[in-house]
Amino acid sequence: MSFAVTAAQLSKSYRYSRRGRGWRAAFSSEQVTIEAVAGVDFQIAPGERVAIIGPNGAGKSTTLKMLSGILQPSSGAATVLGLVPWRQRKALAYRIGVVFGQRSQLWGELPARDSFDLLRHVYDQDARVFARRLGEMSERFALGELLDQPVHRMSLGQRMRCEITASLLHGPELLFLDEPTIGLDVTAKAAIRDFIREHARDHGLTVLLTSHDTRDIELVCDRVIVVNQGRIVVDQPTDQLRRRFLGRKIITFQSAGAAVSLDLPGVTRRAGAAHATVLEVDTRVVRVEQVIAAAMADGGIEDVTIEDPPMEEVIHDIYAAAR
Repeated sequence: MSFAVTAAQLSKSYRYSRRGRGWRAAFSSEQVTIEAVAGVDFQIAPGERVAIIGPNGAGKSTTLKMLSGILQPSSGAATVLGLVPWRQRKALAYRIGVVFGQRSQLWGELPARDSFDLLRHVYDQDARVFARRLGEMSERFALGELLDQPVHRMSLGQRMRCEITASLLHGPELLFLDEPTIGLDVTAKAAIRDFIREHARDHGLTVLLTSHDTRDIELVCDRVIVVNQGRIVVDQPTDQLRRRFLGRKIITFQSAGAAVSLDLPGVTRRAGAAHATVLEVDTRVVRVEQVIAAAMADGGIEDVTIEDPPMEEVIHDIYAAAR
């Protein structure tokens, strides 16, 4: 089988000088090595949508940067679409799309349409094909009026929709997404997830995603690779991971009374505050709707928030089970 991505003992280390403390700092230092990625092995088939998750500093972004050709590994090997990323970076750039949530590939002072047109020339794309793709994505992503608006005047959600559009206009075979929904509101996140999932499915696009948001993982990806301290600790289909580790929700009730009193199986109370009751719900035992209905029936509910557990907690559970 021909894989879209392969990594074999892929590693990346950094060295820096750490000085001593106090008066010794002027006279002594030691060389410290940090292993950001410590020999990972995996393969991704064409058309797969894979999430790489883990706590901060686990090596997720570093792995994506090596696979996209931005960084050269300290050791190991990798191929992306049959190319060695750091040696054949220019050839690879024509065949991949890349979105880093904190870095823009658009020109802030220009309207998005002009940025897109510049990218058409960068990627040497046929004008008619490019216009067709832009039309399709503008309609699907509701870009409309945004196309003639300078990028720096857009909200974060609007800019990210344009960033993802820009990464796909040259028709890549593989899309790297590094925290694409970070900082976005619920509506913007939903629009981006739906678009990525449907576009990848319709065009056979391979997707490699990093995220701290479990909904990104559940709704976009069909496989999850969990890394911790630069090493892979779990690699399995999303539905299996969901059954094992993503069966909890955190529900916060704001109430007129001091607290909400519920006695339901699968529901435990977390530390809260006056007029704010925080509950952890095991969705394998009781549905979220049942918990909300029971609380509403008791009366006095002013607001409800439903969240996933913090990713650090999810990763802790996964890592503990993998030991």
